[in-house]
Amino acid sequence: MSRITPCLWFKDQAEEAARFYCSILPDSHVDAVHRATVDSPGPKVGDVLLVEFTLAGQKMQALNGGMDAEYGLAVSMSFGAHDQAELDRVWDGLLAGGAAQQCGWLADRYGLNWQIVPENMGKILADPAKSRAAMAEVFKMVKIDIATIEKAVANA
Repeated sequence: MSRITPCLWFKDQAEEAARFYCSILPDSHVDAVHRATVDSPGPKVGDVLLVEFTLAGQKMQALNGGMDAEYGLAVSMSFGAHDQAELDRVWDGLLAGGAAQQCGWLADRYGLNWQIVPENMGKILADPAKSRAAMAEVFKMVKIDIATIEKAVANA
């Protein structure tokens, strides 16, 4: 079990965001919602402070920090899809209210950056010839087309 748990910062949408992500990604669920008590500084009694959730098997936290904080491209969430149907479903779900970027990247409605890629992308990138062929195709894409990558790799 990992001792590192990523924590996502939200102004006041932690629970909403955690439930949104859990509704899209497999093996995901909200584990606990922690609310402010009389002794809590800042938010009103009963307001959500922290949400613990599991996202595609990874323990996560969502924190209501009380002020806006922007996510940058330096850190993103990467999801490895089993097949094109799963990639399409996850891409479309996370893209709702967000913005598509290049090479399988998107920013969701909360501004968090995601890479939605084939689950075997690391293996493809480990082989220089396959990597070159695959990345030549990926750079032409917005949403990843797995069949196009597989064809390029097979011909490499």
